[in-house]
Amino acid sequence: MRKLASLVTLLFTLSLFHSFTFAQRPASEEDYYRIITLPIPEDIKLEIGGLAPLPDGRLAACTRRGDVWIISNPYMQGSRMPTYKKFASGLHEPLGLMWHPKGYFLCTQRGEVTKLVDKDGDDVADEYSSFYKWPLSGNYHEYSYGPVLLPDGDMIITLNLDWIGYGASLAKWRGWMLKLRETPSGQVEMTPWATGLRSPAGFGLLTDGSIFYTENQGDWVGSGRMTHLEKGSFAGNPAGLRWSSEPGSPLALKPDDVPSTGKPMFEVAKTVKNLKVPSVWFPHTLMGISTSDFRQDTTKGAFGPFEGQLFVGDQGHSKIMRVAMEKVGGEWQGACFPFREGFSSGILRTTWGQDGSLFVGMTSRGWAATGKEPYGVQRLVWTGKVPFEIKTITSKPDGFEVAFTLPVDRKTAENPESYSLNSFTYRYHRTYGSPIEDARPVPIRGVVVAPDGLSARIVADTALREGYIHEVKAEGVRSASTNAPLLHSVGYYTLNAIAPGEKLNLPARAVAMAKHEHAEMMATEKKAATTAAKNVKAVNAKRTIAMPADWTNGPDQTITIGTKPGLKFDVDKLEVKAGSRIKLVFNNNDDMLHNCVITKPGAANAVGEAALRLNLNGPKMNYVPNSPNVLYHTNILQPETSETIYFLAPSEAGDYQFVCSFPGHSSLMQGTLKVVK
Repeated sequence: MRKLASLVTLLFTLSLFHSFTFAQRPASEEDYYRIITLPIPEDIKLEIGGLAPLPDGRLAACTRRGDVWIISNPYMQGSRMPTYKKFASGLHEPLGLMWHPKGYFLCTQRGEVTKLVDKDGDDVADEYSSFYKWPLSGNYHEYSYGPVLLPDGDMIITLNLDWIGYGASLAKWRGWMLKLRETPSGQVEMTPWATGLRSPAGFGLLTDGSIFYTENQGDWVGSGRMTHLEKGSFAGNPAGLRWSSEPGSPLALKPDDVPSTGKPMFEVAKTVKNLKVPSVWFPHTLMGISTSDFRQDTTKGAFGPFEGQLFVGDQGHSKIMRVAMEKVGGEWQGACFPFREGFSSGILRTTWGQDGSLFVGMTSRGWAATGKEPYGVQRLVWTGKVPFEIKTITSKPDGFEVAFTLPVDRKTAENPESYSLNSFTYRYHRTYGSPIEDARPVPIRGVVVAPDGLSARIVADTALREGYIHEVKAEGVRSASTNAPLLHSVGYYTLNAIAPGEKLNLPARAVAMAKHEHAEMMATEKKAATTAAKNVKAVNAKRTIAMPADWTNGPDQTITIGTKPGLKFDVDKLEVKAGSRIKLVFNNNDDMLHNCVITKPGAANAVGEAALRLNLNGPKMNYVPNSPNVLYHTNILQPETSETIYFLAPSEAGDYQFVCSFPGHSSLMQGTLKVVK
């Protein structure tokens, strides 16, 4: 009996210790959403191009190497491992897979949608037939995606632009979304649906039938974004307009009708017919760097407290973001939030499992990612615990309403100092990407918390700017039950239109508190601006682009570093003599933005991590932190451009490093600069 009592006491003590430990340590994403990895046999290169759940619970996957696999027991029930069977092979880099309700697969290769039929039920395709074809130019960038089934039985596909130093439509309908309809006779009719697409890997439907697609940063695309596409929409990249005079085109816009002025896209859309501004921007590096597939939560609570919201993959950052939208003036707009990091490779495809978990298909070959594995399939599972998060941000006539998943501590939530608002935009031009433009803080006039503690109305002290992205931070807000901070305290709301309605009549106490906090905020902002200017000046001092006048005999040594696809430099190691005069030529041969930063030995990772923390100051500092670890650097370079810098090699011998500090690149883009005596 004593032993039993001792055991009970021990178990109770351990339980209390576990609860205390959990309460004391900061909450992590893993506490609420677990990542489960599906084991893959070593001889199967499962570079995911598409995922398709089957009615019997199995999961089908197509790979960039041209195969289709059927995965049995993908949920690993009963501790059994999944098994893999090859269903089809010999396809041309398929990047989309769909199980048709009529009992066959449709798989999108580079040049066609292929119908795959298993006639004898042995899980091997017996019939490969062309469902619908389109022409190819042979360009390496001619990726094709889909199909996605529409409620009426039609389907949509998207075709990537070619890349020739800029986005181009070398073959018909590149840069378009196309609608396919199978007639009763078995013929397929194609209808051009929308254009302006650049790299439309992610697209799909909301439950109300609205079609959205996601886009990556590139030419004419300042940052990642999500856009609502209707028939005749022009999403921004004019290359596909080459085909707007073809029969069936729903718009007459021509490439020359689109000006490259560098003005915000929102402003240009006022004069360019059919130009559709994004419903949600994903600020580059602040959220991700290459948006991919998305899924709307239709799990009826099986995936947590975000029913109806969207979960968006990011290939480069190996993460999933969350989106909550609303309609204002009949048009979609909304906010994106961080959600779950730590996936093993670059996320390209997602699909819901029968249990409400999210399957994630990944690949990184040629499209390098922060996840170190070359490919994989993982499953994201809600643990049943509700995270303390910003649930939604909605527009109000005088600011925003922030809703929370759990009640907030009223004292912290009513304090304007617990929040900060900033607004900014991007340039709309033919140049690759854009820096953050016209960033300004938004003073807060007051905050009113709802009686149930589940929302806070933030009233701005100045008029909000339509067409701008608004960063909403709630870093000081705490939970009512545990006094814990938010798991993620920031959201980015794309304010295309300010919601109508009555402005809030703030209580006198809230106004008085806000005035005090406003004065403090302005002083803080002034100090921050001064610090930022000093940091920019200090960083620029480490970039010399003109040969020093006292180098009368020129440099002692010229070294050249280039880039290549897959987040790589074209050299891994260079050697220079200590104290010598160095001319470094940096050639960005890739189709992405890169810089080259020389660091102290072993400091490349630290410099990359510091660059991530630059946030809104990153672009103006070329993502080079003001750090003693940074010795010299180039600016961020556009694709197919170069820059030359001059510097004295360190006087001490050692293995110095060179790294690209653009967020998301530093873990992979590193090399050694060996300094010898």
